[in-house]
Amino acid sequence: MMNAGWRRKGLSLVCLLATGAMCGAAQGQSDSGSLSAATATAIDAAAAQVLKETGVPSASVAVVKDGKIAYVKAYGDARLSPPIAARPEMQYSIGSISKQFTATLILMLQQDGKLKLDDPVAKYLPGLTQANEVTIRQILSMTSGYQDFWPEDYVMTSMMVPTNPQHILDVWGKKPLDFAPGTQWQYSNTNYVIAGRIAEIAGGKPLIEQLQERIFTPLGMSGVLNSDASRLPASDPTGYYRHALGPLRPAPMEGTGWMFAAGELAMPARDLALWNISLMNRSLLAPASYDAMFREVKLKNGQGTGYGLGVAVGERQGRQVISHSGEVSGFVSDNVVYPNDKFAVTVLTNEDAVNAAAALAGKIAPLVLDEAGAEGSSPEETKAAEVRALTIFTGLQDGRIDRSQLTALCDAYFTPEAVEDFASSLKPLGAPKSFTQTLEEKRGGMTFRVFTADFGATRLRVTTYEEPDGKIEQYLVVPIGN
Repeated sequence: MMNAGWRRKGLSLVCLLATGAMCGAAQGQSDSGSLSAATATAIDAAAAQVLKETGVPSASVAVVKDGKIAYVKAYGDARLSPPIAARPEMQYSIGSISKQFTATLILMLQQDGKLKLDDPVAKYLPGLTQANEVTIRQILSMTSGYQDFWPEDYVMTSMMVPTNPQHILDVWGKKPLDFAPGTQWQYSNTNYVIAGRIAEIAGGKPLIEQLQERIFTPLGMSGVLNSDASRLPASDPTGYYRHALGPLRPAPMEGTGWMFAAGELAMPARDLALWNISLMNRSLLAPASYDAMFREVKLKNGQGTGYGLGVAVGERQGRQVISHSGEVSGFVSDNVVYPNDKFAVTVLTNEDAVNAAAALAGKIAPLVLDEAGAEGSSPEETKAAEVRALTIFTGLQDGRIDRSQLTALCDAYFTPEAVEDFASSLKPLGAPKSFTQTLEEKRGGMTFRVFTADFGATRLRVTTYEEPDGKIEQYLVVPIGN
């Protein structure tokens, strides 16, 4: 519901206290055969570090590699009093990650001929503000202008009282729009309450029933719970919160009916991994529907939004990424899919307003991607590539480059000004502590490689393109963001 990671991309509330009760042993490793022992150990270490630094009681993790579930594990304590260790089969509330399931159902209904993305909202909900001017596509892409009924990052007392979707629409769906449809991007949970009701009207069944029949059951997602209708059982995690750096306390619960299509789902991390595999394989929808879902929606002025239909879309270090975070009272989650790399990471945690889920996902991704990237090269070839790239690097530190190694295009790139900038900025760093290849793949008829140059306080990313004859087409150096 609350859009962790969207309004608060740079989440600053990080709690640095940890108690002994939060450091329960990791439980229930499974499906780990395709990860190396070193990578699995590194993931365990990253999880321990994040839980210790943030004080979050537990995390449940699922990793997809090469299009298959490769790692599922839970860390810490799902409940603190009395302590109950987290287990992979436990259900965590996933909050706004739920939105992509609602969006997928809408796309299915379009394929059925029961609605169109460019239908006006008025066709299904005529009583809403400017419903003749707002389309379903604008609802799903957060460009409608409907005011968010839950912009806060805590549960107000008014939201502890049970409600229903119609109440939300009667109040927030009938307020003046925050902006003209299609002119701005603004995260709004109200959009997905509208989308959920449209899905029910067009599909002729309750939302959760359609999701179960058309998505969860076909994908084998057997642990899904509608937490908007029934709370997590005692066998699952408790959601926690804290005031500033005070003690962890059980989080107050939203009243039933508030989350609906915007954030109603709870499930184990493994079920989200199955969902992520379906996104990679495009197994549920027609190709055109996935294209629409993953395509960045543009505003009327042509400006990008970074959002598709129910998912964030973009690139990280040249890789396509489909993602979303989620937050409801007591829980924060992060789900990141690299569809072209057949890789995904899911992290579910049980404390709200803390960036532990995103922090851990951010640590896991390079561990697995780097492992995958190293495949295809023998150790000898990788070492030779590292030596070549490091030789160019140290030469640039001294303001020189062997142009006989470069293609004509790369030679033109290294103007006297460029060489001077390389030298003046890299020379003070001294010799790197390590210089290692982290990715190798074929692109554009060339070999693309990524190297990490580690200087301790500073880490740099070096990317090269190499022609089949060994000539260097590209040699770029950029900082690695932490």
